[in-house]
Amino acid sequence: MIPIVYPLSLAAIMFVIGMIGFLLRKNAIVIFMCLELMFNAANLVFITFTNYYQLIDGQAFVVFVMTIAAAEVAVGLALIVAIFRTKHSIDIDQMNSLKG
Repeated sequence: MIPIVYPLSLAAIMFVIGMIGFLLRKNAIVIFMCLELMFNAANLVFITFTNYYQLIDGQAFVVFVMTIAAAEVAVGLALIVAIFRTKHSIDIDQMNSLKG
């Protein structure tokens, strides 16, 4: 059996990498990828504790988080495509107004 520290430390590393990328990057697609990395780190924690305590509740949370992440990606990428068509860039610094 794998000690619980290994997947939890991997999840912490994944979450920190995602958070640093989310805070430092200016490309909207990279920001969404970092957000997905943070969601996957949370899923890894849920699955780790589900396996450790032999409960099924964590797996239900993982399905819920994956559903939310898929909806976020669909809406976010649609917004990015719409903004790219009007501004011809997906740089976050250039998206400072909501005017068309």
